[in-house]
Amino acid sequence: MGQLEGQVAIITGAGTGIGREAALMFADQGAKLVLAGRRIEPLNEVVAIIEAKGGSAVAKSVDLEDGDAAAALGTWTIAEFGQVDVLVNNAGHSSHVRSIQYVGPEEWASVFKVNVEGVYRLTQSVVGSMIENGGGTVVTISSYAALHPGLLGGAAYSAAKSASYNMMRGINAELNAKGIRASTILPAEVDTPILNNRPHNPDADARATMMMPEDVAAAILLCATLPGRTVIEEIVMSPTQPRDRSIDMEVAAKAGSPNE
Repeated sequence: MGQLEGQVAIITGAGTGIGREAALMFADQGAKLVLAGRRIEPLNEVVAIIEAKGGSAVAKSVDLEDGDAAAALGTWTIAEFGQVDVLVNNAGHSSHVRSIQYVGPEEWASVFKVNVEGVYRLTQSVVGSMIENGGGTVVTISSYAALHPGLLGGAAYSAAKSASYNMMRGINAELNAKGIRASTILPAEVDTPILNNRPHNPDADARATMMMPEDVAAAILLCATLPGRTVIEEIVMSPTQPRDRSIDMEVAAKAGSPNE
């Protein structure tokens, strides 16, 4: 019997990268999964893999920039399955323009809608049910940029990921006594599709130094499967081997400038 047998989990951004790997790991542990993301095709592919192995998963196309849609995802899951035991807030994106000098209000707002508003609305939609059921786990993927902000992550992304990190700390302060535990994972560079939006897209040699999605997914699974008496408040993860990021920083400093 898997460690998540009989539990229902929502994973956002589950079609690719960290979310995809987490979904496959959760399914192997027996969880019933609701997999959410903007594009239904990659979500359906993950569902097919899970079902072929005898697991249970359903795909839901949701734009996490839309707060009402994020909340509706949680409400639908509770109505459909009667519970949510684990919520993984993994969906997120960064702005292409990194510098505080040049990032525009539309890009800034978009980053905050997904990484803060979406996390808040979806978490709020399920946490009451978790309390009624005696407990639950919320795992949010923040970023190393929340702790070490700068051009690599960008002003908007660093600020938004710091906000989601603080939100999880607030949940622990308020709701640990009611059986709710919140974990924040703060990874540095991971080879995922989010890198494609950087002003300087890292090449294969650069990506070879980074963590892989399954590394972070394994940390998510650990947070969800430890006994309820234990909460992992935060995990900071980074590649073992450093790399030269000077070109990345140079390009990021100019992105969006009038002289670009």
